[in-house]
Amino acid sequence: MADQPCRDFRSGPGRRRLLGGGLAALAMPRIGRAEAGFPRRPVSIIVPFTPGGSTDQQMRALAEAATRRLGQTVLVENRPGGGGTLGAAAVAKAKPDGYTLTQMITPAMRLPFLQPMSYDVLRDFTPVIHLTGYFFGLAVRADSPWKTWQDFVADARRRPGQVSVANSGAIGSLHLGMLELGLRESVQFNHVPFRGEAETISALLGGHVDAVANSAVLGQLVDDGRARWLNIWTAQRSRRWPEAPTLQELGYEGLVITSPYGLCGPAGLEPAVVERLHLAFRDAMQDPAHVAALERADMVADYRGPDDYAAFLRRSVARERDLLLRLNLIQG
Repeated sequence: MADQPCRDFRSGPGRRRLLGGGLAALAMPRIGRAEAGFPRRPVSIIVPFTPGGSTDQQMRALAEAATRRLGQTVLVENRPGGGGTLGAAAVAKAKPDGYTLTQMITPAMRLPFLQPMSYDVLRDFTPVIHLTGYFFGLAVRADSPWKTWQDFVADARRRPGQVSVANSGAIGSLHLGMLELGLRESVQFNHVPFRGEAETISALLGGHVDAVANSAVLGQLVDDGRARWLNIWTAQRSRRWPEAPTLQELGYEGLVITSPYGLCGPAGLEPAVVERLHLAFRDAMQDPAHVAALERADMVADYRGPDDYAAFLRRSVARERDLLLRLNLIQG
């Protein structure tokens, strides 16, 4: 599951190209009738997670910044459940007027290969903008006997199926990431799914599991000296935890797991509406409050415009299928 490395546009030539392209786009006289009057009422973003989490906080910071740029309120509507597919299912059936968007997450691309769904990711949506991806990693308690990832793998090889790893849901990116690592190392971990990140942390601290595959929500425990990362799954080492090795540094070439996401509307959005939304959210990504929300969650901005995001979605869907095939979770 080798997600593409994130591209941070906050500094360097990438930022200059982005800003220059944006100014040129704003100056060009190609604003259509739909864009001239859009939006005339609030725009809703369906977020398929519960309120209060790091994703919700990041999306609300983005929505508030986009509100100032669109001149209409951008609302965040939480719809957890359905394995993260409820937003995609709703927006696929929504009127293509630009007023209903969804956070397009990796599970919404994965689950159609595992069960019948009411939408087709490559047919039923209009990509608007790609935003970011998550910080993931594997951690153990600070008093555990495993000091390194190599120690952990060696123990799992000696005791097949007995070294337990908690995750926040079966067939989620964290679960599949550990399955991929087990496949590459020819070892079998005991995967223990929970209903959310908080439960996995409680299980780790209580000694009910040996390790947890989790996001940066575990970071405070690491900072407090109660847990430590054995590896992290981003493309580069973390500024916050520079001692934690990446999967690529550990020898897994090309393996970057961030479960990236962006915003999509229904199929058939007018190009002028897409451009209006894209420019507003692109500028909102650079708003200081949104940048701070990303930094709190140890996430990195990964900007892609509508065309690049559409191509990225095609690659992502193909990659999810290939991963499920390799893990023998679907048949070719």
